[in-house]
Amino acid sequence: MATGISLRGRARKPGADLFPRTEAMVLLTMTVLLPLAGAMVNPATAMPEAPTLPADTVLYLHLQTAVSTKTSKEGQAITAALAREIQTDGGVAIPYGSTLSGNIAKCSQPVTSDQRAQLLLTFKSLTIPDEGNFNVKGRLTAVSNARETLLADGTIVGVLQSETPASLLSGVLQKLGQMDSSVNDQIQKQRIGQVNTAVELPAGADLLFTLDQPLALKRLVASNGPHDVPAALRKTVAELLADAPKRAESKDNRPGDPINLVFVGTAPEIQQAFRQAGWDEPKKKNQQSIFKTTIAVINDEGYNAAPVSDLFVFGRKEDLAFEKTLNTFNKRHHLRLWKTQVTAPDGRPIWLAAATHDVGIDVHPGVVSHATDPDLDDERAQVQWDLFAGGTVQAGELIAPPNPLSTGQTATGGAWHTDGKLFLIDLKAGSNSNLPF
Repeated sequence: MATGISLRGRARKPGADLFPRTEAMVLLTMTVLLPLAGAMVNPATAMPEAPTLPADTVLYLHLQTAVSTKTSKEGQAITAALAREIQTDGGVAIPYGSTLSGNIAKCSQPVTSDQRAQLLLTFKSLTIPDEGNFNVKGRLTAVSNARETLLADGTIVGVLQSETPASLLSGVLQKLGQMDSSVNDQIQKQRIGQVNTAVELPAGADLLFTLDQPLALKRLVASNGPHDVPAALRKTVAELLADAPKRAESKDNRPGDPINLVFVGTAPEIQQAFRQAGWDEPKKKNQQSIFKTTIAVINDEGYNAAPVSDLFVFGRKEDLAFEKTLNTFNKRHHLRLWKTQVTAPDGRPIWLAAATHDVGIDVHPGVVSHATDPDLDDERAQVQWDLFAGGTVQAGELIAPPNPLSTGQTATGGAWHTDGKLFLIDLKAGSNSNLPF
């Protein structure tokens, strides 16, 4: 995209009566006008061209208004915050801090078991700080980590009780309850087999909104994203990556998730950063966490502290792990972190991390595991912008390691691809910001 506009002088019809025909006047006129004309077309001072985002541009959003087919009403106002800046070849078109507003166009809760809940969120106006409001034409195209499906117009369609694992086990649960009253009490208390078929999205839910028509903006703007990291820290991390492992390994030494993030901060700072970004720490594998995972699978609902499998770097399993889910066990963002022996110039530890996005269940001979999104760079961006939204990132930038990875397979056989870069996140020391939503 062009970043400047040319200024053309107005043509003037010849007129001998405009100026005296003397060489001195001609020279004087040229001496005055030529420098001015040069200044007008100086590329260094030219204004950037107003950008137009094409149709099919995807805006990543954080929903700011909790909605539910049980309690929300048609016509209710809704808002969402831009979760990632939109960049063009010339610079930033829509900065972080921009918001979309609209309303609930459809909201229906089923009254019979064969009906589906339906929810249609429409966004009509984009507000860019210091730039004003812009009309937008588009639709929702995804709700991240949701069990629901979307129609072509963006309507979110709920699940049926008969489609969940609970329906297959209803007879078994009933018999168990009849055999032992204490078991029946636990089934009722834990809501085993009781599926919530409403469409319910909390504040902070991740949405994808796709433009149906081009969006003309006023100008390119300055980025509101993370600042670049200091040169000394960049040098330290580059030296670390020169010899650092590029992938985690499974317990049987099979190549696992690629390393795609670097963190600078103490363990409490990292824990706080993810907590403020809406992520949770998985529980250790024990009887209680396994039981809650089983309920989540049966009821087809989310469990935001479900255990993760162990992966190994430097010969040890992850030191920290975090995950972000919505309303199904089958889908979640998650990552693992390993502390290195290298410290930043300010003395804080440096960590390597591997982030992937579970998008379903993968079943093949001998293995039942989560299927992962092959686009590792998109998951890297998810972590980057989520933490920035939490207010705990002081600097960050992409770092290119030597001999970067490009394609491969996970420890369970899932394919992935990446540009090979790692995003370096320098956290604010002792940060204590409030949640943005």
